[in-house]
Amino acid sequence: MIYEIVILAMIAAFLGLRLYSVLGRRAEHEEEPIPHRFDAGEGANAPKPVLPGQQTARPPRELGGVPPATERGIREIAAADRRFDLLPFIDGAKSAYQMILEAFWRGDKEELAQLCDADVYQSFTAAIDARNAAGETLDNRLIRIEETGIHSATLDGRMARIAVRFVADVATVTRDKDGHVIAGSLDDAIESRDIWTFSRDVTAAGPDWMLDETDEG
Repeated sequence: MIYEIVILAMIAAFLGLRLYSVLGRRAEHEEEPIPHRFDAGEGANAPKPVLPGQQTARPPRELGGVPPATERGIREIAAADRRFDLLPFIDGAKSAYQMILEAFWRGDKEELAQLCDADVYQSFTAAIDARNAAGETLDNRLIRIEETGIHSATLDGRMARIAVRFVADVATVTRDKDGHVIAGSLDDAIESRDIWTFSRDVTAAGPDWMLDETDEG
């Protein structure tokens, strides 16, 4: 039992570090294909970590086309959270979008628990359980993310919430218990429009953002 607890704790710590690499770390940014899970920041050119006491607040860049209330929310979050930088957050949100979709499609409840708050996690697991009960599996593919943009941003006390709009092309296939395709096709991608809201306690020691709401966009 003790060994099992130690192993589970190590797994939880590892997943936490992986999420940090997605939503909590600053990196250089270029236009590039959808990043694979947790690829950012590895290798010889990885940025050095910012140690406590070395952090400096960085105001967000100018936000063209963003409503004033949203821009105000982003600036309030940046002022309250010295680790926050908008462009790395957007890149991290894109990676989290892919990670969470893939975890849901393959029915990985453990990974979803590390990335989502309780309500979203329960919604995902209920759908996974219903799918398993029907003997169905998903063979979906995220082809590309066409657009990513900030939908809204607020700071309520110490809780920061940023809603991100995603427009993506997804190929969807549902298979029965025998592996036969009963819906969808990998040859025809459909457009998916989602608004996902990520939240974080700006006073928390860790940099983790959690998915706490999903809507169609």
